[in-house]
Amino acid sequence: MNLLDYLPTIPDFPKPGIMFKDISPLLADHGAFTYAIDQLYDLSNFYDFDYVLGIESRGFIFATALSQASKKGLVLARKPNKLPKKVYSESYGLEYGTDSLQVQQDIFPKEARVLLIDDVLATGGTLVAAANLVKKSGASVVGALVLLEISELMGNNKLAKENIQLKSLIQI
Repeated sequence: MNLLDYLPTIPDFPKPGIMFKDISPLLADHGAFTYAIDQLYDLSNFYDFDYVLGIESRGFIFATALSQASKKGLVLARKPNKLPKKVYSESYGLEYGTDSLQVQQDIFPKEARVLLIDDVLATGGTLVAAANLVKKSGASVVGALVLLEISELMGNNKLAKENIQLKSLIQI
């Protein structure tokens, strides 16, 4: 199955010059989504982890399914002011602006091994921010998985500088 058939490009979204990859058709097709999760599960077997960390918002979808398939704990990296307890925060740059993520300070045991999950790797800022949150909590990052890597934006280079091993299901 060619998953790129389910990932159309939307030009000039969310702002002019951005070529947005829409995962909605992949999610809407049960067979394509199931295939994607099965493939991500196979890639996850390269890592020894206790938790998956899903990044808001589309990373939640893949992390939830992978958490169930791998029988591992699920933690969510949220946008600001969405979590009820004390949090660690980390800001990062996007192709089209800046944002920040948060995790609850007490969510991971200190010895936890965490696999980061997101839908798309573009510039790498989101995954590096998520990794920094895990490190602030005292847990360790074992690697990162993404559905789609946009190679020309060189986000993998940013991850490599932080010693984050990436596996991507699709590279374009």
